Amino acid sequence: MFKINILRKVAITTRKWVKLMILIFLSMLILIGLVVIFYNPTYEVSLNGEIIGFTSNKSTLQRRINEFTAEKKDENIAFVQIDAMPTYKLCLLKKDVETNDDEIFTKVTEDGTTYYKYYAITENKKEKFYLSTFKEAEKVIDELEKKDSANVEELGIIEKYGKELKEFTDTKKCVSKLYEKKIVKPKNIYSTPSASNYSSGLSSGKISLGISLINPTSGIITSRFGSNDSVRDHSHSGLDIAAPYGTAIKAAAAGTVTYSGNANDGYGYYIIVSHSNGVQTVYAHCSQLLVSKGEQVKQGQVIAKVGSTGNSTGNHLHFEVRKNGITYNPQNYVY
Repeated sequence: MFKINILRKVAITTRKWVKLMILIFLSMLILIGLVVIFYNPTYEVSLNGEIIGFTSNKSTLQRRINEFTAEKKDENIAFVQIDAMPTYKLCLLKKDVETNDDEIFTKVTEDGTTYYKYYAITENKKEKFYLSTFKEAEKVIDELEKKDSANVEELGIIEKYGKELKEFTDTKKCVSKLYEKKIVKPKNIYSTPSASNYSSGLSSGKISLGISLINPTSGIITSRFGSNDSVRDHSHSGLDIAAPYGTAIKAAAAGTVTYSGNANDGYGYYIIVSHSNGVQTVYAHCSQLLVSKGEQVKQGQVIAKVGSTGNSTGNHLHFEVRKNGITYNPQNYVY
């Protein structure tokens, strides 16, 4: 009889708990139903810490912003640099509240800085005339070579980036102004650029590296190749990718570490990896270096961590691609 009473109590208690669980489950279903009826999952968008709107698709909105920065609206626009990128936070938004992608896009891009690309004819490394395209600048050098101009060896072409577009000169006028009668025929068309000179050592042209590169880290591009910012006194020689402190940095290709340390030259802690065909990749402003000079590294191997050492205003990776001493635009090969 005692056992029967215990079993009855257990059964009664079990039924109570089952009813309670069913009630909780039904309550949750009702709550979820109400949320679905009255709310939409969306993203809260902030800029510099201030909420500027809501979007239902952050990927589409961010892609639209990225395309705006890279869009060439005319021949001489290189890119548009945006001072700050938006941040996104998942939230629930009432269905009667509309998202405002167009307004967000306008607020993010309205203060963007346009950078122009053009070409300078130099004489003894001094800029003399400006032309719209490399083809026009090359034509000037070719014409002066045909005329046996005495100063051909001192002439060069520099790819320039700036916030203001220079006044262009007609090719015929350039040839006329630059021509110097000579006796001895020059050996070269124009001077060989120096890898240590930021102006003559940069090129946004795409050449074959003979190797394939992968993205060295994940993050947001905050400063592009060739830009001129207040933190530096020369055109930007690489690509800045903002990422949280300690984010992994990977070797863009297999190679040998030819430098790993701090040379106190503005790069902070950085690594240079030498690959085949005279190609080098540079990883600067690191918080931690994980490989040493002389080590062989594989493509994708973690070699350092993101930081803000040297001449840096925040955690990011400064990434360069060099071939035979000339620095090329990394975005021709990655990102």
